[in-house]
Amino acid sequence: MVQRFHMKRTDTIVDLLGVIVAVTDEAPRVLVVDGDDGVALPNGPFEPAEHTSLEDGFRQIIEAQAGLDLYYVEQLYTFGNRFRTPGEIGGGPRTLSVAYVALTREDEAPLAGTRWADWYEFLPWEDWRDGRPGELDSIIAPRLAAWCAETRAQTARRNREERVNVTFGHPGATEMDGVLTLERLELLYDAGIMAESERDRRALGGETPSLETRNIGVPMASDHRRVLATALGRIRGKLAYRPVVFELLPGEFTLFRLQKVAEALSGTHLHKQNFRRLVMNANLVEPIGRTTAVGRGRPAELFRFRREVLGEKLTVGLSRPTLRGA
Repeated sequence: MVQRFHMKRTDTIVDLLGVIVAVTDEAPRVLVVDGDDGVALPNGPFEPAEHTSLEDGFRQIIEAQAGLDLYYVEQLYTFGNRFRTPGEIGGGPRTLSVAYVALTREDEAPLAGTRWADWYEFLPWEDWRDGRPGELDSIIAPRLAAWCAETRAQTARRNREERVNVTFGHPGATEMDGVLTLERLELLYDAGIMAESERDRRALGGETPSLETRNIGVPMASDHRRVLATALGRIRGKLAYRPVVFELLPGEFTLFRLQKVAEALSGTHLHKQNFRRLVMNANLVEPIGRTTAVGRGRPAELFRFRREVLGEKLTVGLSRPTLRGA
């Protein structure tokens, strides 16, 4: 017997949102849409009559918007904070966004209206591949110090200082935990170091802060930079225990290319010999008996991912990324 429940009508709409990731020419890329509200992640409404599931709806939206047939897809998080969209700020319904992260390869140009962008354009403080980012010392560190000092309450000031030390490290720190991407972004937002901080404050009619709002990185519509930071932290965390990096590679690859993809995701430079030793000792790859030409140097050996390793170990990965300066 099927029981029928009368659902109370609520002013909420469900949106499906995606962080589509690729690595092309050693650059981490994310699919974006240029819309009236600025740069956004691809998204669309969930249609219960047309979508058999949330993931099915997400896949249909991405195929329609970008012409991409996705392979590796996992649900990321559900975002539903109040006033996170211009529509709700203007008196409309709240938008509940079910976000997904997908790994693919940039094999073809997306359809009109979408494009690929370097994800460190939006999160430049997360890219340590060439050493400690200059923006940390020129913009972020001074502003965070001023933000901590502006509150007179000792407990509040200590809490702010602890947030800074946990996410960005002590003053002059030469490394950061690469997985704390969301915590860093939320700290920058609260400290007024993102254009979205000023935008949202004005939209909600908030009071003028004592510190002038600054910006770093390319702003995004709604809270899509928060969604992007959440996805980056998820991917970096998975590097340590799941072979997600291989989803971004062709069936045959060199160890050099594998390292560059891992560096793009982790945002840090990896020691060549240590990385290769880690990969080989973990039995993640095996040679296929062929080589390929790489520049003018001697041919490089080709490898493939040992998918059998998934049944041999509970934990299959590289390492938890640590962002280190030169």
